[in-house]
Formats: sequence, C-alpha cells, structure tokens
Amino acid sequence: MQISLKGKRALVGGSSSGIGRAIAIALASCGAEVVLMARNEDKLRAVIRELDSSEGQHHSYLLTDFSNYNAHKEKLTHFFANDNVDILVNNSNGPAAGGVFAKEEQDYLEAFELLFQQAVFTSSLAIPYMQEQMFGRIINVSSMTVKEPSNSLVLSNTMRTALVSWSKTLASEVAKYHVTVNSILTGFFDTDRLNSLMKLQAEQQDLSFAEVKKARISSIPMQRLGKPEEYGQLVAFLASEQASFLTGTAIPLDGGASTALF
Repeated sequence: MQISLKGKRALVGGSSSGIGRAIAIALASCGAEVVLMARNEDKLRAVIRELDSSEGQHHSYLLTDFSNYNAHKEKLTHFFANDNVDILVNNSNGPAAGGVFAKEEQDYLEAFELLFQQAVFTSSLAIPYMQEQMFGRIINVSSMTVKEPSNSLVLSNTMRTALVSWSKTLASEVAKYHVTVNSILTGFFDTDRLNSLMKLQAEQQDLSFAEVKKARISSIPMQRLGKPEEYGQLVAFLASEQASFLTGTAIPLDGGASTALF
C-alpha cells in the first residue's frame, strides 16, 4: 500500500523533537507540506532541513510556546487568518509528573490549558476549512494512561482523558464532512520525554537509570521501546485516504503494554 499525501498541508504540534518530529518527517515523506510548531527555533530549523521536499513542498514553522496559552492563541489566530491545513496533529509537551497530593489547583488549570484547551481551540480554527473542502484529518497524540492511569502522572491522566472524550463527540459531528478525528494512546517510546521521566523515577526510588529502563522495557510484551518513526507511520496512515472510514477511535500504540480491553 502506497500512502500519498501530495497536495495536503499539515500542522504538527510539538514537532521540534521526539514523536512530533517523527510525525513531521513521515508526513513529508508521503508528500505533505508540513508546518512545524514548537518553541525552540534552532530545533525547528534543524527539523525543516530533515523534511523531504521531493514533491515540491515548501515546509515552514510556527514559533510558539504552548505553556503560554494566551500568547499561543494569538499566534494561532493570526496563522489561521491567512493559512489553512488539511491535517492537524494536536501534540504538545506534557505537564510535570506528580501524584494527586503533589499538585495544586493552579497546576490543574495550567495542564487544562496545555493538553485540552489548546487542542480544542486549534481544532476549532482548522475545522471550517476542512468542512468546506470535504476533507480533514485531526489526530491527537494522547497516552495509554487514558485507559490505565499512572499514579505519578495525574495531570496527564486527567486532561488527556478529557481530550479523548471530547474528540469522540467531535468525530460524530464532523463525519458528514469527511473529516476524521482519531487519538493515539501512546506507550513507551524512545524519546527525551520518556528518558526524563525515567530519570525522575530513578531519583525518587534511589535506583540507577539503567535499572529503571530495564524494568520499563520488561513491562512491554514486545520487550523494547517504541521507535518514533513507527509512530509517524501510523499518523501518516490516519492522515491518508486509506483511513477515510476510521474515526472516533483511540488507538493504543504501546507494544502490548496496556492490558485494558476497552
């Protein structure tokens, strides 16, 4: 099966590194024109240089800080006043780890803006054009903790679950316009974000990083961490015409780590 996204334009959040970068690379390799979105301009420029442009794509980036919600909204409003996208990948850096009693009300409010509100707002700006064109793809980078909450990631558990629920409702509303909305429940991938979480765990449990990483890998039936490029390949499929009947889903991509049936 050949996936062609030639003529499509994608906006990819958190695309200066990790999973977001891998998604951008995969979409570009399928012919899409990609707009990167993150806060580190040097990293964004480096990723631009990695993107395939063999189909004549003109890739670009939007410099914005997801953690400054009001400023981020202004950037997005200005962008969508002049530009449109066929594919939207809602992805951002996650909030700081911590359990229920380690977080204050303000932490929840900030996580709500970071993981829920910004995705809802961005989607609301992208959807009118998708409806007009009778084509659109909204893909949310979520987490396996939606199904199996982690005690140390209470903010992520809560807000990502809200987004997946909202996305299910949105999917039914926009399906008649041939716009699909899907979420990916991310497992353990070999990224800087996962390494930082494992380092924190090692410090808290007085273990070595190697011990924590070995235990993490042993908890995955595939006995390895996911590769970011594998994530990009799934997103490319969800963005394609081949996935036109697939919507309202929350797809685990975790090497079998989740034990939940639904």
